[in-house]
Amino acid sequence: MNITWTAPQYMHTEKTTDWYWIVGIISVTLSIISIVLGNVLFGILILVGTFTLSLYASRPPEMHEIKISDKGVQVDKILYPYNSLESFWIEEYELHPRILLKSEKKLMPYIVILLGDVPAEDIRTALSVYLHEIKHSEPFLEKLLILFGF
Repeated sequence: MNITWTAPQYMHTEKTTDWYWIVGIISVTLSIISIVLGNVLFGILILVGTFTLSLYASRPPEMHEIKISDKGVQVDKILYPYNSLESFWIEEYELHPRILLKSEKKLMPYIVILLGDVPAEDIRTALSVYLHEIKHSEPFLEKLLILFGF
């Protein structure tokens, strides 16, 4: 069973000028505190990191083509074979429905794929043939970044 759809890389929220002001004020404050406490390099790192994150947060997401086949789950040209995945979970009742694939890799334990307009039941049926469905939740840091609008 092959299922193919396109979905954005992540859910993008438009940032207001107030959002940028708040992020800027917080980062400058933390940087000043760091410099006053004698850690100039960390203060500079905070400013550079905040600038980079702000640029990343303002860009629109790329569209990805996702394909579920008998070989594995493919996102654009990257194939995640079923033997490198442990299990899956479909978050269908969240604001942005998505698939959470648990990988065997330690540096990238979860692969998050937005569902788009594909019915969750079709994906569940296709993945259940190869993987176990086990409840997963996104890492805390990812939920925190979504909460702050990144």
